[in-house]
Amino acid sequence: MKATVSWNQDLSFTGVTESGYKTVMDGNGKAISPMESVLLAVGACSSIDVVDILKKGRNDVTHCECELDAQRAEEPPKVFTSIHAHYVVTGQDLSEKAVSRAVKLSAEKYCSVMLMVKDTVTITTSFTLNTAQQ
Repeated sequence: MKATVSWNQDLSFTGVTESGYKTVMDGNGKAISPMESVLLAVGACSSIDVVDILKKGRNDVTHCECELDAQRAEEPPKVFTSIHAHYVVTGQDLSEKAVSRAVKLSAEKYCSVMLMVKDTVTITTSFTLNTAQQ
């Protein structure tokens, strides 16, 4: 995997992935910050796992949202010290057991972003299960 990050101006940079996707990041709050990108990557990576695990289990998932709450160190480098990921999962006939299993497998076995930071960041998870309206 390869990517390039190029300086635009001030503290604005554009990242381009090997697959051709672009994102602008900024250190002055004019675009997503690099740390916000990392936090979103945790949520996206894990959510992909949760949905994929549930679908492979032949569960009818209609919505999945990951609400993230992160704490950072007070002093530089202001690394993440903790991240809580709360999943709101909606579907037909979903069981708490299936959603709990999917969240646990993602956090402990499959989410490469969570697993990459787990030795330095306390990661916790929770979920809410909603029944889809018919």
